[in-house]
Amino acid sequence: MTNFWHDLIRAARWHRRLLAGLFAAAAVYFGLASFAPPAAASAPVLAAARDLPGGITPTPGDLRTLRLPPAAVPSGALQPGADLSQRILATPVRSGEPLTDARFLTPTAVPAGLVAYPLRLDDPDIAALLRPGDHVDLYAASATAAPTATALATAARILALPAPTRSAGALLVLATTPSTAARLAQSTANSKISVALTPDTS
Repeated sequence: MTNFWHDLIRAARWHRRLLAGLFAAAAVYFGLASFAPPAAASAPVLAAARDLPGGITPTPGDLRTLRLPPAAVPSGALQPGADLSQRILATPVRSGEPLTDARFLTPTAVPAGLVAYPLRLDDPDIAALLRPGDHVDLYAASATAAPTATALATAARILALPAPTRSAGALLVLATTPSTAARLAQSTANSKISVALTPDTS
């Protein structure tokens, strides 16, 4: 036992410089840690994981969690875990952009007394010129010898432009009165629908 303590003391003396350095480094580390500022507060929000087009329902692969300072969280920001399975983007969203309730087409986006009417245009190039929020006049032109087209709606607001699919043409979602929606439903069966942009009436 005497030899053990003798060897231990001798080893400690032999490595005393190393041990002193380790203790000094530990003292400096814990001293600095005590003065380090606390971690900045942040809040998790849902953000787009890639560029997303309008008119789609985001899937989990389209989303990621982004942490922002509380003061930078936009009003209406969606939290991780929010159910988006029944919600449709009204406008395109850039990658990394926080998602808010205002980005989605919901029943509250349709003014009182109007309905959301999906209208398919024959020419997708026309739809490429349009944006959600635009107002359009709608006309029906038949294959008869009639000299003029029939006006169906005036200053109908575009609610959403769903992403293109394999179907022909392009789809618009319009805010219209029920009577206008009925005229559109009847006209699309026998006529070609054309649109004309109008000045913003909002």
